[in-house]
Amino acid sequence: MELLTEERHSIILDTLGRQRSVNLTELCTLLDASESTVRRDLAILAENGMLVKVRGGAMSLGENFTSFEHNVEEKANMFVEEKTAIAKYAASLIEDGDFVYLDAGTTTEKMIDYIPSKSVTFVTNAFINAKRLAQRGHRVLILPGEVKPTTEAIVGSEAVIALTRYNFTKCFMGVNGISVRGGFSTPDMSEATVKSTAITCSKEVYILGDHSKFGKITAAKFAELKKGQIITDKATDKKYFNETSVKEVL
Repeated sequence: MELLTEERHSIILDTLGRQRSVNLTELCTLLDASESTVRRDLAILAENGMLVKVRGGAMSLGENFTSFEHNVEEKANMFVEEKTAIAKYAASLIEDGDFVYLDAGTTTEKMIDYIPSKSVTFVTNAFINAKRLAQRGHRVLILPGEVKPTTEAIVGSEAVIALTRYNFTKCFMGVNGISVRGGFSTPDMSEATVKSTAITCSKEVYILGDHSKFGKITAAKFAELKKGQIITDKATDKKYFNETSVKEVL
């Protein structure tokens, strides 16, 4: 069965993560694709800053490529102290009258416990976020679309179309990878499209990511680093401070 474009991209990046370089012949065999298709894939990934295209193949950027994604239950038990500190600080940024987009994710969900009782309206693509916000007395709107089981996020064209109708004062985003070359990324193309659309519709953009997310690149870039302010427990490399605003909370 022919692989989808995003599946081919994930396999290419995973291969480079393991062996640092790969030639065109290897990729054609691995992907069961024509040379022209593989060349086109490499050109797209190189243009997006996710690999270095060389004669006859490609090389990695020296960063950690991955397409693996933990499910919600697994993520909830990882870096709990760090995520809680990040969430608490992020929640303190919400002010009276804000119209906020709250992304799906374990760190963004933790924000709900610390959001002050103010006159704020929320839009979210996570039904668990919508339920918890409503239970705490907030006005909340939930996006239409398809539920992605792994992250329990609502994705798809309906969600994207709905987002374009809004102008958010602030948005708070989860992230899988933070990289100078790869930008902010997530393994899933449909989820990346929702994230990038919400960012475009927001005045202030906050990316919530613990230290484990730095230096990682996943298949779908949803924004350049300059598009969002990072809130983290501790940045792993000071080079990120040259790219965008970084707030360390631990």
